Amino acid sequence: MLYQRIEDTYRSMLKADSRELKRRAIEWRRGPTILRVERPSRLGRARSLGYKAKQGMFVVRIKISRGGMRQKRPRSGRRPKHLGVLKIKGHFNSKDTAERRVAEKHPNAKVLGSYPVYKDGKFIWYEVILADTHHPALS
Repeated sequence: MLYQRIEDTYRSMLKADSRELKRRAIEWRRGPTILRVERPSRLGRARSLGYKAKQGMFVVRIKISRGGMRQKRPRSGRRPKHLGVLKIKGHFNSKDTAERRVAEKHPNAKVLGSYPVYKDGKFIWYEVILADTHHPALS
């Protein structure tokens, strides 16, 4: 019941477009794309996906760019790797993309789930819950 109240508070902040969330988003925009955070922003949602405050479990916030998936191919010559049109797939949603990128960054951990935290015109932020598969506290 307590975690449901926390989740309701967060949803009301999103609906009201609170100043606190906007201030956080400004900081997140300037920060790195993938960042390990100390605790989840939406505790109720994180716990429903299996998060526990114990060693071996951690949360990562990731920033994904929004917009259409159709990217024009640049006209000037460059390496195919640096054209900027790869890794943008229309048949994967942004949540799947976020989970895949975090899993690549942390190969020793298993992705338990993810949830959206905030979105604006340019980015959408997800928090991905990971569990270290070899940690003795989780065995």
